[in-house]
Amino acid sequence: QVQLVESGGGLVQPGGSLRLSCAASRTIFRFYAVGWYRQAPGKQRELVASITSGGTTTVADSGKGRFTISRDTAKNTVYLQMNSLKPEDTAVYYCKGSGMSDYWGQGTQVTVSS
Repeated sequence: QVQLVESGGGLVQPGGSLRLSCAASRTIFRFYAVGWYRQAPGKQRELVASITSGGTTTVADSGKGRFTISRDTAKNTVYLQMNSLKPEDTAVYYCKGSGMSDYWGQGTQVTVSS
């Protein structure tokens, strides 16, 4: 069993930045990919960014040029750096580890508002 714990969410003004963290209770290399997802009220959960065990990163069009996914393997942590935040980025952000089984964190709320 693996636990994923997100942190770093909060209230930020438009144009601001946040860095989300996803800390795993065991090595993140057990996953072939770790992804950040978000779900806004009334909308489906969507993939924001992902990083494979080999280090390949992907960012959805909604975040290109603004979001960066990275990892610290020594800390078993995956980060999502979000810059130039917009009100439409408001959502609960989740991380997911994909492997033999999929594991989700509990989510962290990001609210972008003036």
